[in-house]
Amino acid sequence: MKRTIQILPDAVANQIAAGEVVERPASVVKELVENALDAGAGRIEVRIEGGGKRRIRVSDDGHGMGREDALLSLDRHATSKIRLAEDLRGVLTFGFRGEALPSIASVSRLTLETSPRDGLPGTRIRVKGGRITGVEEMARQPGTTMTVEGLFFNAPARARFLRAPAAEARAVSEALSPLTLANPGVAFDLVSDERTLLELPAVSELRARIAQLWGDEVAAGMIAVEGEAGGIRLEGWLQRPDLTRPGFRRAALFVEGRPFREAALLKAADRGYRTTIPREHRPWLVLTLRVPKGVVDVNVHPTKAEVRFRDRGGIEQLIERAVRRSLEQEGSAATLDRPTLPASMERPSSERPPAERSPTSSPAVVREPEAQMALFLSGAPTEDSDSESTRPETPAAEEAPETPRLWQVHSAWIVAEVRDGLLLIDQHAAHERILFEQIMERFERGGAESQRLLFPLTIRLTRAEYEMVMDMRGLLQRTGFEVEGFGGDTIIVHAVPAPHPRFDAERCLREMIEELTHGSELMRAATSQHERVAMSFACKAAVKAGDPLDDREIQELFDQLFGTELPFHDVHGRPTTVRLSRTELERKFGR
Repeated sequence: MKRTIQILPDAVANQIAAGEVVERPASVVKELVENALDAGAGRIEVRIEGGGKRRIRVSDDGHGMGREDALLSLDRHATSKIRLAEDLRGVLTFGFRGEALPSIASVSRLTLETSPRDGLPGTRIRVKGGRITGVEEMARQPGTTMTVEGLFFNAPARARFLRAPAAEARAVSEALSPLTLANPGVAFDLVSDERTLLELPAVSELRARIAQLWGDEVAAGMIAVEGEAGGIRLEGWLQRPDLTRPGFRRAALFVEGRPFREAALLKAADRGYRTTIPREHRPWLVLTLRVPKGVVDVNVHPTKAEVRFRDRGGIEQLIERAVRRSLEQEGSAATLDRPTLPASMERPSSERPPAERSPTSSPAVVREPEAQMALFLSGAPTEDSDSESTRPETPAAEEAPETPRLWQVHSAWIVAEVRDGLLLIDQHAAHERILFEQIMERFERGGAESQRLLFPLTIRLTRAEYEMVMDMRGLLQRTGFEVEGFGGDTIIVHAVPAPHPRFDAERCLREMIEELTHGSELMRAATSQHERVAMSFACKAAVKAGDPLDDREIQELFDQLFGTELPFHDVHGRPTTVRLSRTELERKFGR
C-alpha cells in the first residue's frame, strides 16, 4: 500500500514556520530586535533598504555568541531561553520558541556576525534559503549584527504580497515603537534608505521615551497611573481627559516588558474615563503589567502578539479602577501647572446653619475643600512649587482670604482669581457635575429628598414613554420624582426634587423621559441604569447659561464643584473650567 503520510524536509518545514513568524519585513525586524534585547543590548541600530524588502540590518552591543552557539541558533527549536516545559509559565524573555532565526534564514540570504564579550574571536555565518554556505572567523566588537537580504527571494508568490517600500518602512517603524516604549533604557536608531526615522537615546523613565516618540506636548499631557490587586501590579501613563480626541489613538500594552494586543483591556481603560470624555474619544495610553509566575500564558500566538491571562476579568477590573482613581486624584485641568485637588472632606449639611445655605445647596453630603482650596485661591506656595526652606512658618491656609474673589460673567460663566492667573467656570457644566455625583451618592444611600406638590402634575405620554416610566419608577423616585400611573398613558407626579430655585420640574421630567426612552449620545456613554438616570437628571436639572446667580450661589457652586471627585469635566466629557495663566494674559497684552 502506498504511503500518503511523510516527514517534510527541514527546508520545507522551515518555510512553513516562516509563514507563521515572517509575514513582512516588519516581522523580521521585530524578531531580530527582540533577540537583541534578550542579549542585553544597550544600543540597537536598525537599517533597512527598499522598505526592508531589499535589505535589513540589525546591530546590537549585547552579549554576542561563540562559534558553536551561533551555529546552533540557526537550528529549529534551539534556544537559550528555556530548559523545561515548566519554564514557559514564567518566561520573561522574547524569543523562546527557537523558530524565528531559522525561519527567517529559510526565506532570505542571511549573514550572522557575532562576537562574545569574553575576548574570543568573532564568527560570520552565511545562509542562503536555509542552507549554511559559509562559516569563518572575523574580528569585531562584542555584540551581534544580523543582515537579511532578498526577503522571500525563494518564495516569489509571497514576495508579490508585500506592499510598496514606503508602506513597509512605516510598518517597520510601527513594529519597533512598542519595543522602544518597553525599553526606555535602551538606545534605538532606525534608518530607512539613509533617512533617519527614529533616533532615540537611552532615557531613565517611560515618560521621557513617550516624549521622544509622540512629542513633548503629548508627554506633558500624560498623567501617571498605578494599581495593584492579587499580586498583579499596573503602572503606566494616561492622556488627560481634556486632551483626548475622537478617532485615531496610540495605545501600548505590556506584560513584563512584552508588547501584546488585547482589545478588552483597552475597553476597560476606556470605562475608567466614563463621564470625563465624550463617548467617541479615544485616550492615548501606555500600560505595563507586572504579574506573578503562572498568571499569564505567553505561548498562545505564533508571533507572541497575544497572551492569555488566568483571570482576565480581574485584570480588566484592576485597570478600570486604577484609571478612574488616577483621574480622580489628578483632577486634570487645562494646564500643566494646575493645583493639586484637595482631599475629600465630608461634612453633613446639618452642621451648616440653615441661613448659610444658598439656593443651590442640597441636603446631600458635600465634600468641602476649604483649607486646600484657600491655598489655590490665595497664591500661597504649595508643596509642589516651593521647598521647605522657602515656605512661611504660618500655614498658608490661615493667610488665605476667607472669601474667594468670584464674579459671574454674562450670566453663564464664573471668573475666579487663582494662583498666577484666572479660572473660568462654565456654570451649567459645573452644576451638571455636582448634581451627577450627588445623585449617584444618593442612590447608594437610598434616595434623594423631594418636595411634595400642593397640586400634583399630570403628564400625558406616549405608550413607549409610559412603559419606560413604569419600569424605572423606582430609580426616578430615588432621584426625587414620585410618580404613579394615572390610567391610559398618563402619569401623575406627587413630588419633585428642588436642586435650585429656577428648577422647572415638569420640563426636566419630560426631557428626561424623552431621553431615557429614545436614547441619546449621552445615554450611550452610561454603563448602568443608575448612571443613565443620574446623567439625564444632571444634564436637564442643572442651572443654565443665562441664569443669574447671586454671590452666595456663586460661592456655593464653586465650593461644591471642587468637592467633587472629577471637577474638571461634566457628564458629557466637556471641560467645566478653563484656566488662563498670568503669563498668557501678559502675552495677550504684549508685556
